[in-house]
Amino acid sequence: MSSTKQSPRYRFFNRDLSWLEFNRRVLSEGLDQSVPLLERMKFLAITSSNFDEFFMVRVATLKRAVRHGDAITCPSGLSPSEQLEEIDRRVRSITEQQYSCLKNELIPSLKKAGVTYAPPEEWNQQQIRAIGDLFNEEIFPVISPVRITGEESFPFICGLRLHILFSLKRPGEAEEKYALVQIPESQQRVIFIPDPGSGKIFTLLDDIILHMAENLFPGYEISEAAIFRLTRDADMGVDEQRDEDFVEAMEEIIQSRRTSRVVRLEISTRSDKLRNLIIEKLDIDTRDIYSIDGPVDLKSLMNLAVTPADKRLHDPEWQSYRPAEIDEDENLWEALQDRDILLHHPYESFDILIQLLQMASQDPRVLSIKMTLYRTSGSSPIVKSLKEAAANGKHVTAVVELKARFDEERNIRWAEELERAGVIVVYGIAHLKIHAKALMIVRREEDRIRRYVHLGTGNYNDSTAKLYTDIGLLSSNEEISQDIALVFNAITGYSNIPELRQLVMAPITLKRRLLSLIERETSRSSKDSPGLIRAKMNSLADSDIIKALYKASQEGVRIELNVRGICMLIPGIKNMSENITVVSIIDRYLEHTRLFHFQNGGNDEYYLSSADWMPRNLERRVELMFPVMQEYHKRRLSEVMTVYFNSNMKSHRLMPDGTYRRLEPESGEEPLRAQEEFHRMAYRKTEAVPVSPRREFTVRRKAPKVD
Repeated sequence: MSSTKQSPRYRFFNRDLSWLEFNRRVLSEGLDQSVPLLERMKFLAITSSNFDEFFMVRVATLKRAVRHGDAITCPSGLSPSEQLEEIDRRVRSITEQQYSCLKNELIPSLKKAGVTYAPPEEWNQQQIRAIGDLFNEEIFPVISPVRITGEESFPFICGLRLHILFSLKRPGEAEEKYALVQIPESQQRVIFIPDPGSGKIFTLLDDIILHMAENLFPGYEISEAAIFRLTRDADMGVDEQRDEDFVEAMEEIIQSRRTSRVVRLEISTRSDKLRNLIIEKLDIDTRDIYSIDGPVDLKSLMNLAVTPADKRLHDPEWQSYRPAEIDEDENLWEALQDRDILLHHPYESFDILIQLLQMASQDPRVLSIKMTLYRTSGSSPIVKSLKEAAANGKHVTAVVELKARFDEERNIRWAEELERAGVIVVYGIAHLKIHAKALMIVRREEDRIRRYVHLGTGNYNDSTAKLYTDIGLLSSNEEISQDIALVFNAITGYSNIPELRQLVMAPITLKRRLLSLIERETSRSSKDSPGLIRAKMNSLADSDIIKALYKASQEGVRIELNVRGICMLIPGIKNMSENITVVSIIDRYLEHTRLFHFQNGGNDEYYLSSADWMPRNLERRVELMFPVMQEYHKRRLSEVMTVYFNSNMKSHRLMPDGTYRRLEPESGEEPLRAQEEFHRMAYRKTEAVPVSPRREFTVRRKAPKVD
């Protein structure tokens, strides 16, 4: 259990402090000695990556709030300055644990396992020659040392890029000079060097540059060096009024992030002189300085974590299986005419969606394809299929959300590429992000036009679909299909807000519907027949939803919440939330599913959604929640929920003081690890395929400028 505690002033945990406890849980997987060594390294890298975005967005926002008056707006009652003070304490605590684990456990243990880190003082002559050749051929040509004089300010320094500041002297002269070198991102930071034995030996790119630095400054001696990295404010809003040149406005936001305020300095050096020079030249508050005893930016050690090595250093491979509800020889169009199909990724392969789009792009009966793209992969087969479909004369529309934070550049590139291929590209909606995950394929059948749809909890990204847990629904249900058609009309044209029969849409009705579902469960609950709400999501931060859950708990409703990250609700408080339990699962896959269950007096209802229970999702994004209607699928989702809430491995329970207690099997209790159990379930379903019963049956459209 974490030693840090949070005593709420009111009835809510603080959002950002709750997120820090999530990152502590991520780190706990890196500290867990039962996890394979290179997988532990992966979790240390993820912890650092998570901190980057946290500082760029959340810390930057709080600093701006302090500058603008330090007003209390958080339901927890903490002021921005109080939050920053506690954030600083917790970040330093987590970072200390992270580096202690790296130096005292992982590096020594990896060496025993045949994967050795070698700093320059341990290189042999063969390795020195190999490193010299590498430096001269591949590193030296891309490095550009920049001199710094005492009167000059520093040259521009990009955020999240490693730099080295050197102190130089000519032999026999007293005057010191300074030079700055950016460590090139074109090179992998983890570099394997010749090993006289049978193991693997690696060093770091910064080690090589430091060792060979005299080649960069002929005639000078290097007296000291400092490796550092800046994190800059990235929480900037685009000008929503610029409809005519919105793409250009987004590009300006991307550019402005590179020159924005510094919110963190990470630095590794023994030189107070260089440290103070950086602070002075960059005008950095001493409270924003994090002195690192080890490699700055552990995120880049992910390359080491995924390197091929002894199988014992990695997790055992888990295969993704073909969805058991689809027979291998079955025609997919006919299957969807017959029944809905539920997909549980990554246990069931995302390839079925890629296959569906590839079929649609080539099928002469397919007339139209419409889909949303929020985040997609670097070489996306989804985008490829959309381009091919357009080339084959189909009417293809892609809603590309340019405001997907930190994916803006990629999405602009995809949007321009799709448009050149003949796809109609829509660039979101003013003042809202389109976060819904929806696909609609219109096909001419023998007797009619039929619409096939996919709705999901995760992005159309073939890469993250192998790493994130999500659930999706394939269907040709007429009511759902009609609703999806209305949704697409609303976000791509000039339609009024649609009246939907099965789907629920944010920011129009989703929050109101969730509150009504909670209220219905509350009103039907009795001492003899208590209600039940089970919900799984990434974050819970909407104060109205939390208050409704408190009220439900007070009326005897049993509430089980599986919340991966932020949770502002306080469980287990007498006369407020004593009937609420909250757990969080951190394992090899990122838990990403949004799944909600309301008992409804025995007429159970299950919903899947793209939305977390947060103000931004419910009030400032276009999101969808959709029902799962077939009884077979309801039973399956009930089983999924049961596994999640019975899991006693890789699961953490939220305590009333804001800490998390890691669950372990009790004496005589069978171990249950949710993700491992879902993998077994997917495998077993391939052995005995179940058969679903038959079913009873203001927008931006300005194109980007193309040179």
